[in-house]
Amino acid sequence: MNQLWDLSHIQPSTEIVLQGETIPQVFWNAVHKRGDTVWMRQKHLGIWRSWSWSETATAVREIAGGLMALGLQPRETAAILSNTVIEWVLADLAILCAGGVSNGIYPTDAPSQVQYLCEDSRTTVLFVEDDEQLDKALEVRDQLPLLRKIVVFDMEGLRKLDDPGVISLDALRELGRQYNTSHPDELMLRSKAVKPDDLAILVYTSGTTGKSKGAMHLHSGLVYTMRGYSSLVQQDETDERMCFLPLCHIAERMGGEYHCLYTGAKLNFVENPETIPENVREIAPTVFVAVPRVWEKFYSGVLIGLKEASRLQQAVYAWGIGVGTQIADKVLAQQPVGAWLKIQYRVAGWLALDNVRKMIGIHRSRVLFTGAAPISPELIKWYLALGVPMLEVWGMTETCGGSSGVPADRIKPGTIGPAAAFNEMKIDPATGEILVRGKNVFAGYLNLPDKTVETIDPDGWMHTGDVGKVDEDGYFTITDRMKDIIITAGGKNVTPSELENDLKFSPYITDAVVIGDKRPYLVVIIMIDQENVEKYAQDHDVPFSNYASLTRSQEVQALIQAEIDRVNKKFARVEQIKKFFLLDTQLSAEDEELTPTMKLKRKLVEKKYESQIEAMYR
Repeated sequence: MNQLWDLSHIQPSTEIVLQGETIPQVFWNAVHKRGDTVWMRQKHLGIWRSWSWSETATAVREIAGGLMALGLQPRETAAILSNTVIEWVLADLAILCAGGVSNGIYPTDAPSQVQYLCEDSRTTVLFVEDDEQLDKALEVRDQLPLLRKIVVFDMEGLRKLDDPGVISLDALRELGRQYNTSHPDELMLRSKAVKPDDLAILVYTSGTTGKSKGAMHLHSGLVYTMRGYSSLVQQDETDERMCFLPLCHIAERMGGEYHCLYTGAKLNFVENPETIPENVREIAPTVFVAVPRVWEKFYSGVLIGLKEASRLQQAVYAWGIGVGTQIADKVLAQQPVGAWLKIQYRVAGWLALDNVRKMIGIHRSRVLFTGAAPISPELIKWYLALGVPMLEVWGMTETCGGSSGVPADRIKPGTIGPAAAFNEMKIDPATGEILVRGKNVFAGYLNLPDKTVETIDPDGWMHTGDVGKVDEDGYFTITDRMKDIIITAGGKNVTPSELENDLKFSPYITDAVVIGDKRPYLVVIIMIDQENVEKYAQDHDVPFSNYASLTRSQEVQALIQAEIDRVNKKFARVEQIKKFFLLDTQLSAEDEELTPTMKLKRKLVEKKYESQIEAMYR
């Protein structure tokens, strides 16, 4: 059990682990240094399969050779349309080592979006995961004249496919073996020819306000940021990481794949998004990075589980988390922890808290990281009380991921910490906008020079669109997105994210969108947590036939009203939510209302549910 009163064991280091100024250089140096030690593991059909650095290098050589055999030229783009699997990493590194530009596409994207992203990036080779993703590619292939070949990772169900434009990954590797035999030096010549200022990857923004924009990141920026991450998190070859967020998103690409490539930490891939709770208990990561939705889900799972526990178990947990909270309060206030409280904490761990951490899968975690969306300060404090510090990091696609982070020795819940050592941050005095400057800032938007100029000013400061403030210790706090701040009809400025974060702390609420701009009062659209609300309904004999009827039942309406009442008590009368509406459709990442990272799109939700919103103001 972690000693919360001493967090020195998770202080980061800035020592350079691997030389190299491009991703290919760093990768080949990592292979040379680590050889037969394991880098990646993935579970398939119930069995874990390990990939050593040497095995990874062999696969990368063969895939890169296959790409060169298909005619991929330096600076040409190849794209990857797949869930988070080891083959994603292999393809990404092979593209870069062959001198190409790597572009990720969300597996939830519709065929029309796949077409747009391939057109905009001028993709010549497209990797797809399986038959489902292949169908999307084939549907739009005729509109993509530059696309030479589609490569399929998993050929299950496609054995009889006879299409000259489609090839399996195994066949591509065989092609690569033949090509490398006849051209033994070309891959290394290509890798060495890659320059730090060459374009490396494209990361498309989620496109909540119009078409997605391709953020361009150079090799120099990736390597600089990859090394810089070590100033935010201590990590080495003994660490176990879990890889499960979308690899086409900057968070998992940089914080997962590339930082583990640099530090040597093991990457463990989950079987699929539905098995994350089981897989995390098996993997038991020592450093765990996730988005708030995951941390909220773990927390609500513990609360729901407690309701089924005996009164004695509930009492023991309440006492144990109470002791943990007392220590967390002292740690946050930087006050000493007395001997008697330390003794109680050890007993609390033995009686309750150890089991809670094992139930979640964080019993080996030194530190937890949260980012990509705001999180409730109370949730950070709860994990700290459990015995595992949670540090909030902040960044954007355009800043190559994390730009600021809360240090372990001075946690301030509700803040995103001071600027990371590798970049500058400041508040624009005129607008309150957070600005970032550094080598980690992207090179601009592909094919959109006007948008680039709008975002990066002549002094190199990137305008983030986030409004915030900074305290006397240099800790930044985001108050909201500039475009999301609500000004009510009475002239009151309201930051909806504060209310939304408190609502999402409820085990019964997955997401919320507060509305009220130029309106007399605030209302909210809520997406319930299906699993937990269904369990509540079953435990309280609430009849329902489907998801829609569940959201409409009086008992569930009353349950959500009680959660809103709890949140309203924290705010002034003019900031309180007066009415709510529950989405009666069960949404998934394929639905237009959600971003690929499962956040409700504010503007789209407001437009799509305009009639329901108007009804709340009648």
